[in-house]
Amino acid sequence: MNLRLRRAVVTALITLPAIGFSLAAEPHAPSPTARAVDPAIPSRSFSFTYTVKVPAAPQASEPLHLWIPVPHSDAYQDISALQVDAPVKHALKSDHFYHNEFAYFVVPAAELQKGFEVHMSFNAVRREHRVSLDHKPSTGAPPLSPAERKRDLEPDRLVPLTGIIGETSAQQTKGIDDPLEKARALYNYVIATMKYDKTGTGWGRGDAAYFCTAKKGNCTDFHGFFIGMARAAGIPARFAIGFPLPAKAGAGTIGGYHCWAEFYVTGYGWIPVDASEAWKNPEKRGYFFGAHDVNRVEFTRGRDIDLAPKQAGDPLNYSVYPYAELGGKPFAGIQSQFAFQDLAAAPR
Repeated sequence: MNLRLRRAVVTALITLPAIGFSLAAEPHAPSPTARAVDPAIPSRSFSFTYTVKVPAAPQASEPLHLWIPVPHSDAYQDISALQVDAPVKHALKSDHFYHNEFAYFVVPAAELQKGFEVHMSFNAVRREHRVSLDHKPSTGAPPLSPAERKRDLEPDRLVPLTGIIGETSAQQTKGIDDPLEKARALYNYVIATMKYDKTGTGWGRGDAAYFCTAKKGNCTDFHGFFIGMARAAGIPARFAIGFPLPAKAGAGTIGGYHCWAEFYVTGYGWIPVDASEAWKNPEKRGYFFGAHDVNRVEFTRGRDIDLAPKQAGDPLNYSVYPYAELGGKPFAGIQSQFAFQDLAAAPR
């Protein structure tokens, strides 16, 4: 049985009256989980809890629409034992393009007037995603679909491909023909020129033009800039976001999200990069050009996301935290908490 279908059915038996999912193999659908896993590939098994606290709105007179992102299974992570507990029913929905999954709630006004909590939990096995860049490219990597290639070469609202982004990309790749070496030059430029710094304002939005000028920001800014320059150079690139796991702790709370990127080169397929982690860990600069470690869990892909059902407001810049609307306008005040605990590795 398809893993997404199996997980949806299991969840339905626990909590759900209705499930929304897609079985179509469309652009950006997560890759199927590998049937056989090489035991030599590093992996990490853990449980994860995601708690959402919706404040009371005593004056509410209409329902609240709430979307909570749900992690997916793919070739590099397995999600199991997914459970969503809340005082109101929900359905699993999938956005039409990226196929990110969301727990969708329509909360009656009477429930919103009191306030409520949602508790989501799941188990995960995360495997290292590493691409060998030392060999000559082969024909084994699956090609991009026309729709996927088109989207991954287009600008995002905060990631233009012209102006300072395009100019910087052209400068840093001048005289380089090989797309892999172009991407390497852009990666090295980002790390050497920018600073991981969350002071002041403007950072955290993945605003590539801002980052190029301010030269500081967080992981969203690092990867928005890298993706913009890669696309401007004709290299398909995409964005992913989830949560980091402390490498040296077996349990604890998680303060916030982490994001990363991939770029596509014919013959190699999708190549992972994590420029912000490379900046923070200079000794791993070479490793993070071509690898994502096991200390993460991915929730969604893409930017400028239209939810399902579509929200009344603008497309989401990215999605990792809850999003809610009341009366067609964003609903503020929702708080989230995240925690993890390592599990014994499952037998292979």
